[in-house]
Amino acid sequence: MFDRQLSSSLEFFRWAIVVAALGACACGTDSTERSMVVSVSAYNSVASQTNSEPTVTAWGDKLKPGMKAVAISPDLLDEGLSHGSKLRIEGLKGTYVVLDKTNSRFTKRVDVYMGLDVEAAKEFGVKQLRISWRQ
Repeated sequence: MFDRQLSSSLEFFRWAIVVAALGACACGTDSTERSMVVSVSAYNSVASQTNSEPTVTAWGDKLKPGMKAVAISPDLLDEGLSHGSKLRIEGLKGTYVVLDKTNSRFTKRVDVYMGLDVEAAKEFGVKQLRISWRQ
């Protein structure tokens, strides 16, 4: 009886290893870390910077001060970023979510949403920073 229990336990252990290995392989192929240097600026939800509905994004999301949201230039869609993508920005704390798009005249650009604080956005300026995300 002991041999049979040991055999069953070993068989279960073998299957557990196979399942874990398959899961690790599948996870590793689905997601790659990407990064690039882009121009990073800041914007606010005020009509003078956007349009007549400054709190509604190009994808229809509603912006609220305090959100960690960004707008991306349309060319970054070809790089693998899309609506809802999460990215990190060199020198800034936290993770930001892509909820908006910039005007098509911009390329390789990320705009950080700063609510209604126009002075903070002006002070931030435009910087060349590395962004990173999982694809």
